[in-house]
Amino acid sequence: MSQQAKVSLLNQRRAGVLLHISSLPSTNYVGDLGAEAYRFVDFLHDAGATVWQTLPINMPHADNSPYQALSAFAGNPDFISLEALQAQDLLSKDDLIGLFTSKTHLLASAYAAFNLQADKKSLQAFIRFCKKQAHWLNDFALFLSLRHQFNQACWSDWPANYKNRDTRTLKLARKELAHEIATIQFTQFVFFTQWLNLKAYAESKNVYLFGDIPIFVAYDSADVWAAPHLFKLDDDKNMAVVAGVPPDYFSETGQRWGNPHYNWNAMAADGYHWWISRMATQNALFDIVRIDHFRGLEAAWEIPASEDTAMNGQWVLAPGDDLLAAIKGALPNICLVAEDLGIITAEVDALRNKYDLPGMKILQFAFSGNDDNPYLPANIEENSVVYTGTHDNDTSLGWYNNLDEQQRDHVLNYLRTSHSELYEANMPYDLIEMALASNANLAIIPMQDILALDSSHRMNTPGTCAGNWHWRFNWQQLSAMQKEIIIESIASTGRR
Repeated sequence: MSQQAKVSLLNQRRAGVLLHISSLPSTNYVGDLGAEAYRFVDFLHDAGATVWQTLPINMPHADNSPYQALSAFAGNPDFISLEALQAQDLLSKDDLIGLFTSKTHLLASAYAAFNLQADKKSLQAFIRFCKKQAHWLNDFALFLSLRHQFNQACWSDWPANYKNRDTRTLKLARKELAHEIATIQFTQFVFFTQWLNLKAYAESKNVYLFGDIPIFVAYDSADVWAAPHLFKLDDDKNMAVVAGVPPDYFSETGQRWGNPHYNWNAMAADGYHWWISRMATQNALFDIVRIDHFRGLEAAWEIPASEDTAMNGQWVLAPGDDLLAAIKGALPNICLVAEDLGIITAEVDALRNKYDLPGMKILQFAFSGNDDNPYLPANIEENSVVYTGTHDNDTSLGWYNNLDEQQRDHVLNYLRTSHSELYEANMPYDLIEMALASNANLAIIPMQDILALDSSHRMNTPGTCAGNWHWRFNWQQLSAMQKEIIIESIASTGRR
């Protein structure tokens, strides 16, 4: 869609669904950008939903957390559709049978076939992509090649000449690893091509893609290795302080994310070039972009790297106003949403409001018993994105089942004000109806709630390291009645 059209996306009532690409149905590996992604767009279109929200689509570490990526720019190769490569004759039917071969190996095979048979137009498209994305792609491809050579060790543990980016050493490495580097560049070319094809199809169905970026990047990433001066590192390029949040709703000891903090002075010195480049990439891939942990742009929680938890830290001011002004100056029509959950101050609200960014409202947080709770539907303003829950919450059915008696009474009392004194909760559909009926211009429903799934289907439990990010649905879980409920709810609340 045109840049000008993006501006109005959040100025009208819309409904959307939260589902990560990895959670799409798949018989092998994880969900990808193949036929099931297009089928999901069709489902959204048929339901009257016009927004598809995903989690970050960058390449994760071994724990598969999309919030700890190897690059702030590179797409996750796991999401590449091998069937689409087969349709291009870059893989054979036999390649896909059983899929006993690793996806990395199959992508390398596809690149070999591409080199042999690609026509001039395809080769030129690949060359154009590499040139256009060279500002991040060249370092990323070298970084990933070296990481493989050094048995996936963090770059800080590489031999000193590689760790410190000795010019002669890297020049030789680019020559010796030329094939591996080119294969990685091709893999990113395929990812971006498949993603933009899906985006174009979604737009043809009046469905817009809503992305998500972590405010921080991983220490073990191409970004930090390639530009360590942009981050708060000591003379040996180790982290003295790490990012996280203090104790809150999600964790009694806070969350120690372990990401490096930005060296904002260095970033300001070149006009926030890295951030603008990052946001430009996201702006091309998505129609709407959520900035995770937006409050970190006003002040961020700095934890001494020696601390095991996030309890002992301090808030350190960040130049959010200058940064957002630079981003808006370079990308005037970018459509942003602020994740403003947690400890939010008047200064954070002022920053968000200055740039007219919608904040987030989570209905699972609404029933504290206080009439002034900002998450109660009656208190939600139009310039908001309302959710039943997010990827960090329990499913709404699981949430309701785990409420204590007092909390459940608060929910029932609220429901009975709009139904009857004898009304009994019908979860999760009551919460879905609340979200859709609210004043918020955009209402997002996790797919787990549409499917009425319990706690065993949640995507992530903050503060834990195992068992997350694996959830996947199948179409058999979606009944005709569930589909009809969501269609009717979207239509009756004026969101079609």
